[in-house]
Amino acid sequence: MLTLLLIVSLQAPGEWPAYGRDPGGARFSPLTQITRGNVAQLQVAWTYHTGMPDMSSMSHRPPSLEVTPIVVDGTMYVITPTGIVAALDPATGTERWRYDAGVNPHRGYGDFASRGVSFWRDGRAAAGTSCARRIIAATIDARLIALDAPTGKPCAGFGSGGVVDLRKGLRAAPDEFAFYEVTSPPAVIGDLVITGSAVADNTNLAPASGEVRAFDARTGALTWTFDPVPQDSADPAFKTWQNGAARIVGAANVWSVIVVDPERDLVFLPTSSPAPDYFGGMRLGDDRYASSIVALRASTGKVVWHFQTVHHDLWDFDNAAPPTLVTVTHDGARIPAVIQTGKSGMLYILDRTTGTPIFPVEERPVPASSVPGEVASPTQPFTLVTPPLVPLQYSAADAWGPTPEAKAACHDILAALRNEGPFTPPSLRGTISQPGNIGGAHWGGVAIDERHGLAVVPVNRVPAMVQLFVAHSFNFDSSKTVDAARGMTDFEYTNMRGTPYLMRRRIILGPTGLPCTPPPFGALVAVNLSTGGIAWNVPLGTMGGFPGSLNLGGPIVTAGGMVFIGATLEHAIRAFDVETGRELWKADLPAGARATPMTYEAGGRQFVVIAAGGGGPFGTGDAIIAFALPK
Repeated sequence: MLTLLLIVSLQAPGEWPAYGRDPGGARFSPLTQITRGNVAQLQVAWTYHTGMPDMSSMSHRPPSLEVTPIVVDGTMYVITPTGIVAALDPATGTERWRYDAGVNPHRGYGDFASRGVSFWRDGRAAAGTSCARRIIAATIDARLIALDAPTGKPCAGFGSGGVVDLRKGLRAAPDEFAFYEVTSPPAVIGDLVITGSAVADNTNLAPASGEVRAFDARTGALTWTFDPVPQDSADPAFKTWQNGAARIVGAANVWSVIVVDPERDLVFLPTSSPAPDYFGGMRLGDDRYASSIVALRASTGKVVWHFQTVHHDLWDFDNAAPPTLVTVTHDGARIPAVIQTGKSGMLYILDRTTGTPIFPVEERPVPASSVPGEVASPTQPFTLVTPPLVPLQYSAADAWGPTPEAKAACHDILAALRNEGPFTPPSLRGTISQPGNIGGAHWGGVAIDERHGLAVVPVNRVPAMVQLFVAHSFNFDSSKTVDAARGMTDFEYTNMRGTPYLMRRRIILGPTGLPCTPPPFGALVAVNLSTGGIAWNVPLGTMGGFPGSLNLGGPIVTAGGMVFIGATLEHAIRAFDVETGRELWKADLPAGARATPMTYEAGGRQFVVIAAGGGGPFGTGDAIIAFALPK
């Protein structure tokens, strides 16, 4: 029998000092003031407006307020995608200081979001010394900035005037067409600050290289670099990139959150697909380190182990979710473990020190590619004990619509596409991709309940279609490459320069604007980490009056028995009973919460805070909203 023990970090119980609260990203709070019995009494305690302008009419993708605040040493810290870092009084929401990084909001960004900041304490500095406590912020335009936590002033000794330019020093620099951004807060371990990047990986073979880099927290000096596309010919992973592809291919970057194990000197990287996403003819082979979880030695940046969740990724099945660190006890032995979910819809539980699956994984045959020049991997890894978190296949027989006419139209849409089960490769005909490119499990990730042995995961259950076109036969409009968010409601086109093909994709929607597959369209799933089975699976929100919504954003869990999550297209935040999945509370928000909430204690009250302003179909907003029980 497996039992679960959460890693206990040395931090004040009322604080939330990192994106996932603890270094391993469990998103569990020991606070108990809010319970099943009183959660329905939660009300707005304060609202802070970041001042982020309404840019919904801009030609490029507008900004999305997706920050998860942190609270440390009695102060809350937030960041906006437009480069505003602010310190707030956590009891009132009153602004204490504000720093403007001067991000150009009109430059155009692939994913215009900044999901949080990080905190570092200098163990060598005397208390009260300037920059002895630092806020480390990575801006959307790829600058790493160190600010004095009490004042918000740049730390002059870090980089150049407090700033390190992350666009410099890459193996393959971003070209003029490519987005190179940072959307996630850096990881902090010891005196190192570690950051990945977000790369526009549908534009060409090498839009930019996806190195993960560690910098000295005091000086900003580069300490080590890890390239998920291996460059050392002596590395066994190098040989899995055939015909020298590793020398020319980019991306495989880490755009999600990096987590760390300070006790074991380990860093865990959830890597993404190599470029371009949907045609791999120029990178034949398994493409090891890409679409993987990679454990590095924090002090050196050297690979300790890796586990590939998708071989030769042709579906944009990034490991978008952060890894999550736990300890399990199996047959009387305590095993440090790491949980990884991905867009492919599966949840892997691995030995944290070796990468060996604790619950079995098997390689199963999957369909071959029909695209000239492409060779899909003949097998993919499937979990044997934990069921997929979403259905892995829909057929035309599963077509759904709110009216007979809509159902018939959806039947025809699905029947026209290639569909041979999980991991059916992209095709010139057009292929059903299930899960779609937003996931499956998405960047919202996992929250852990330490007492009940549960991993709680939001998922999408809506497929996408992806289609390749021979480049010289297609009249390509380059303006259609601008906004990847169009894939939520319309076709997104990309010109995969350096390959023979263009690509288009979209979520499969019917004539009424609702999905062509049955509700619930989105769900909240709890996996029992003692058995590997599904403990409960409930619709998350509603969409068009039907159960379950498309969703982006993560959950948190508290010792009071609560799961809090926003994430849906609805303008709402909800609380669920962690033991049963029963919805206990819902509050309206001024905009969709495409963000992960957090909770903390200040002045004797427990607060739950979420950012409302997801942008695009989630709605525009600039509010940070705190809920608490009545005084």
